[in-house]
Amino acid sequence: MTGLSVAEFDTLYTDMQGYYMQAEWERLERPHRKRDSGAGHPFSLTARDQILLTVVWLRVYPTYEVLGYLFGVSDTTTGRVVARVLPMLEKMGQDGMRLPHPGRKRRRQLDDLLRDIPELAVIIDSFEQAVQRPTEHAAAKALFSGKKKRHTLKSQVAVNEDTGCIVDISDSVAGPTADMTLLRRSKLMKRLPPGVRGIGDLGYVGIEREGCGSAPRRKPRGKPRPPDDIAYNTAFSRRRIIVEHSIGRMRRYQALLQTDRHHRQLHTARVCAVAGLVNRQLTTRFVA
Repeated sequence: MTGLSVAEFDTLYTDMQGYYMQAEWERLERPHRKRDSGAGHPFSLTARDQILLTVVWLRVYPTYEVLGYLFGVSDTTTGRVVARVLPMLEKMGQDGMRLPHPGRKRRRQLDDLLRDIPELAVIIDSFEQAVQRPTEHAAAKALFSGKKKRHTLKSQVAVNEDTGCIVDISDSVAGPTADMTLLRRSKLMKRLPPGVRGIGDLGYVGIEREGCGSAPRRKPRGKPRPPDDIAYNTAFSRRRIIVEHSIGRMRRYQALLQTDRHHRQLHTARVCAVAGLVNRQLTTRFVA
């Protein structure tokens, strides 16, 4: 129900102590608080159970009523716990994202067809999540994705080619937003270290004009695809498949797979929190 082993959750709980204590200090010392520090009703759940509840919510995405029943609290308390802990998981996920370091030596066998692409690269892709249809016509029209035939939100994901770890998450945008438009808004290409290239699929044709980027070769209009292009695109797909695997791991968390039930609130926070949990799993297993 969490996607984590007991040892991985113990490490997560230990690493979150600083984030939890900082959030508690800010809550108790906020300027307009009417009660003294320490006053008020104590939490129904311990810090460990609050973190566990939020991870279960991300993984299984039950309703607050079901989740409250599992933890012996009300649905209102469940909502407060998720609202309290989710920003901590988001912050920890963002802090754990690191763009590749171009100075590290690597020994990799790359396809000769891709010799023009630097060895070090981040692989970029996006995914869409269905959302409830807004009641206003203009808002509904803005969110309707012709590709998915549903109202969706889109998130851009960039991963380290070596490990599959997520190194960047964009803000969530309306589903119909083009991949290249989202890439420009995120300014990811400008933040890449020198010597690191961005690699995308056919949705990122024209990425070369944004900086150091590469995309597959398109079929010439009105002409058959050259055999060299077929071989090139096959090698290109083998290189960028790792981003599909990482997005697949993220989408095992039902909070990013099922239809969004929270009116698109804190969607970016959910994606970053899940990215941090996936990175934790990948880092542990990659090091092992």
